[in-house]
Amino acid sequence: MAQIDAFFKMMHDLGASDLHLSSGSQPVIRLHGDMQRVKFKSLESEDLKKMLYEITPSQKAKDFEETGDVDFSYEIPGLARYRVNFFQQRRGVAAVFREIPQKILTIEDLKLPNILKNMAMLPKGLVLITGPTGSGKSTTLAAIIDYANKHRKDHILTIEDPIEFVHEASSCLINQREVGRDTKSFKAALRGALREDPDIILVGEMRDLETIELALEAAETGHLVFGTLHTISASKTIDRIIEVFPGELQGQIRSGLADSLRSVVAQNLFKRIDQKGRVAALEILIATPAVRNLIREQKIYQINSIIETGKKFGMQSLDGGIMNLLQQEIIDAEQAYNKAANKSSFRDYLAEPPKDFTEV
Repeated sequence: MAQIDAFFKMMHDLGASDLHLSSGSQPVIRLHGDMQRVKFKSLESEDLKKMLYEITPSQKAKDFEETGDVDFSYEIPGLARYRVNFFQQRRGVAAVFREIPQKILTIEDLKLPNILKNMAMLPKGLVLITGPTGSGKSTTLAAIIDYANKHRKDHILTIEDPIEFVHEASSCLINQREVGRDTKSFKAALRGALREDPDIILVGEMRDLETIELALEAAETGHLVFGTLHTISASKTIDRIIEVFPGELQGQIRSGLADSLRSVVAQNLFKRIDQKGRVAALEILIATPAVRNLIREQKIYQINSIIETGKKFGMQSLDGGIMNLLQQEIIDAEQAYNKAANKSSFRDYLAEPPKDFTEV
């Protein structure tokens, strides 16, 4: 057993989501969203590097020495998988480990809206799951893929960096590819995917112009494509995709996106007050004909109004999702206020509304 595995067992037993090991500091875990120090000595850079390299594939260690950053996955059979990031900082080496549960939580387990099941059963198109880092995008996406795996008879191909949730084939054939190990890059894997007869393609992260362009092409040519972006709302997601491209191509991309987009789910995580753990509030945009027209006509700023009035289609604003959690007493008013887009709707729930210097 590697020396570092003792930290992982402690982290797992406590229910922590992340472990931070940083030269010159005690270990720190993120427990239910809060950072907490572990009673352990401060870590020296060389000692920490030795501990980390005990679980690091040789090629990844070489990459880290050359670039100062590296990502990979690590698994302790019977315990959990971990998404790993090493980086160099002022005091030396540092690492962050995110625990990926071995059991994939279902849409019901996560108490997500049933419309996500409809997204899993779409014949084709583009579905985007977005949110800031650590907002639970991977968990939501895994639940959707799990539902498709159990209820369809198709070929699911995932492209991830690194592979997080491991899906065992149920009614579907599933092939999971890891960037750096099984393929050179997201764009190389996406080029190959169009020749690999997939019905559903999961793109772990739509990072650059070429990856986004290939994902759109796949969605336009009869595949169901799921992807993630680090955007905080549905409208900003659409803006981000279009603005990645040069001005002369944006009209073409806007038209293609209007045709292929099926849904955007933007989410954020909150600490629960009714029990241990965290819960996601979701914004859901469904690409109705009205939404498609707004995309074509460069009127993205009107999409929020469509979301507000689109409840019958399954749409929901992020503030609406937050308000539902607040009124069910699942989260507290302070969290709701801090993460809401329109804070004025939540001020009355606070005992002492703060004076926000950014508000005029």
